[in-house]
Amino acid sequence: MADIEKDVEMKDAPPPTPKESKEPKELKEPKEVKDQKDQKEPSGGTASGTATPKPREKPGRKPGVPQGPKKSVPKSKLKEEGLERTDNNLRTHTWPIIPQINQKNYYTEYLKRDEQIMVVRQQQEQAALEARKAAEAKLEASKRERDSDDDSDSSEKETEVLGEKVIVIHPGSQNLRVGLASDALPKSIPNVIARLSERAEFEEYEPAPKRVKDTEAEIGDVEPFFGEEFERAFKSQSQELRQRMRLAKRRILPNSKELVVSFNRRTEFDRINEHNDPDRVEWTEIQDPPQQYFVGDAALRVPDTSKPRYKLFWPIRNGSFNERDYKNKRRLMEDIEQILAFAIDTELGVDKRSLSKGYSAVLVIPDLYERTYVTEWVEMLFKDFGFKQICVMQESLSATYGCGLSTACIVDIGAQKTTIACVEEGMVNADSRINVKYGGWDVTEAFLKLTLLNNFPYKEINLNRRFDYLLGEQLKKLVCTFDDEKVSVKAHTFFVRAPEQETRKYQFKTYDEVMLAPVSLFATTLLDQSDKLDGFRSLFPRGSDLYDGQPNDPMSAAQASLYPTLPPRYIEPVPLATIANGIGNNAPTATGTDSVSTPAIPATPQRPLPIPMAIDGVSTPRSSIAGSPGPETPQAGGASTPLPQASAAPIPVGPSPLELANHRDKLSPSPPLDQAIVTSIMHAAKMDEKKSRDFLSNIMLVGGGALVGGVGSFNMYLEERLKLLGPGGGEAMIVVGVPPRELDPQVVVWKGASVFGRLKGNDAWINQRDYDMLGSRLLTYKCLWQY
Repeated sequence: MADIEKDVEMKDAPPPTPKESKEPKELKEPKEVKDQKDQKEPSGGTASGTATPKPREKPGRKPGVPQGPKKSVPKSKLKEEGLERTDNNLRTHTWPIIPQINQKNYYTEYLKRDEQIMVVRQQQEQAALEARKAAEAKLEASKRERDSDDDSDSSEKETEVLGEKVIVIHPGSQNLRVGLASDALPKSIPNVIARLSERAEFEEYEPAPKRVKDTEAEIGDVEPFFGEEFERAFKSQSQELRQRMRLAKRRILPNSKELVVSFNRRTEFDRINEHNDPDRVEWTEIQDPPQQYFVGDAALRVPDTSKPRYKLFWPIRNGSFNERDYKNKRRLMEDIEQILAFAIDTELGVDKRSLSKGYSAVLVIPDLYERTYVTEWVEMLFKDFGFKQICVMQESLSATYGCGLSTACIVDIGAQKTTIACVEEGMVNADSRINVKYGGWDVTEAFLKLTLLNNFPYKEINLNRRFDYLLGEQLKKLVCTFDDEKVSVKAHTFFVRAPEQETRKYQFKTYDEVMLAPVSLFATTLLDQSDKLDGFRSLFPRGSDLYDGQPNDPMSAAQASLYPTLPPRYIEPVPLATIANGIGNNAPTATGTDSVSTPAIPATPQRPLPIPMAIDGVSTPRSSIAGSPGPETPQAGGASTPLPQASAAPIPVGPSPLELANHRDKLSPSPPLDQAIVTSIMHAAKMDEKKSRDFLSNIMLVGGGALVGGVGSFNMYLEERLKLLGPGGGEAMIVVGVPPRELDPQVVVWKGASVFGRLKGNDAWINQRDYDMLGSRLLTYKCLWQY
């Protein structure tokens, strides 16, 4: 009864609310399913037959199992089973986790501030460093003031700081000029090194100037002969000189040539003892064991017949690396390093190991250069010498700094090359640059050829011997001139001082060769250009672009105009059958011959055929004025309609940049100097009369070759030659100026580079840290021109 009463109370009780119910709601089942479940359940309960309801079970509990409080497993047991948690909240990697940006509203400061630009940041760091140094200097000065009232020493030291740690380097084919930017003039040494060798240069090369022997000379005639071309050029220039002197009403003796030849043939030399010669040469002594190399003047004083033999090496030739005399690139760069280190140590008194302590370098390069030449120099100055920073300048721009001009046409005549460039408002005009391979050395060689034709008494002269080389340079400076007033029969004296021999005294006479030799710069047929390209590209490859492999060495429009035009190459046109059918399918005609089928070209009225066609048996190709018919259905038998045969001419295609570069590498243009100057000015002015007048009125002649015959006579002769060409319509004023303040033309370029090296706020400096990071690519951003 108690059970029945309890069941009745549970039925009468109201259902629990959702808040009070802690058990999950039971899903309502369909009535049919519920009835089936009731039928399957066994009947039981009380005596009255009423079914006893099952007690409601909580989810997650098994019936019949006693449920108690949940017990935790001990950690020791988990550790034994290998289930212990080992997570120590450490990340599995060190990569930074970059959260996703809000694309609706995001902001960045990349390249928004000046400090994020490398150039500006370097300027700020340099300014901070200078401010710190100034503060330290001021502090030291105040300390000295407390010790002594006289502060004159400190003020002098502050004025000497500017440029005293900047070394200016101007490498040349014959001389190397180096000095501190604070110096007034540079130190100049011969750019040559003598190394131990099996043979000397006079034993390895043929005599210079080159003698050409014909059949009669080989039989017994000892008169020198330099070829028919040189003979014709000599006679032509001699006649022009006579006409010039007649127009100037100069006195000309009819037998001047015969007087010179007869005197030189009869003269004999006199011997002078060594103790009676006041200008005897102190030759370099060879010690035991012999020294590996000699540099500069000591190399030129090494006897040619010394034991062991020494050979002279000139690392720079024709304004670039000497690839003719060297077998490998490493030895060439080692010689350049040895010569430069010797000049810095002996001439400037700066040890090579101390260059890394704050020294900078200004390198002067030609206007028209090769990229390999510049990169090798910069690499050597950074890696081998350890300069803190380097600045690269062009020769013409340096010359304008040295002359104090902003716009000028610079003509730099060196020993083995001549460069011409127009500078406009402090920038070198890229299209006006010209580089030709002749200079003062060629004038010396031409002078000796002309004197040998007049029976020069010292016939065995050879410029490949060291004492003869020094003699040839001395005679050129002593005799040659551009002034026609000095062209007459004159007697001269010279001395031959050879090692281990008595001094020989010669007398000879000259006539027109004293002016014809320097005039060879304007009549280049007198110059020998046959060996200018010997060994070219044998050690250093041509500069090429990193991406497409095309040549990228700078080439100006003025320089390109000096080369002969390379004819275009021709390619065969595509066969007509290939155009029509995609393959060469020639169907047989009705007569049994092969013919070409008609190209599949849609009909277009009043448009000529794109190929020439022979009509009515005429051999001359003609173009049809009728529209092209549409393709026809092939005739029975599969043969197409026979048509007259068509002929197409080869298609011309211009030379590629690589073909042009290969073509130019085989040629050495040598235009006359006056024509080269006019060509450079024309490409710089570009039909602008004002610019043309500015350049013509500011022509500056610099370089050692400008000293031939005197500075004034060379300038006047060049003005006359330019006026004869009549540039600028013949009305422009042509002025060939001289360097200001009686400055030596040889040092004008170096002087301008030293002025540039002392400027403050210069952005062209390349420091070693940036070069290690970017390499030679940094030159593109730091040079003052388009590198």
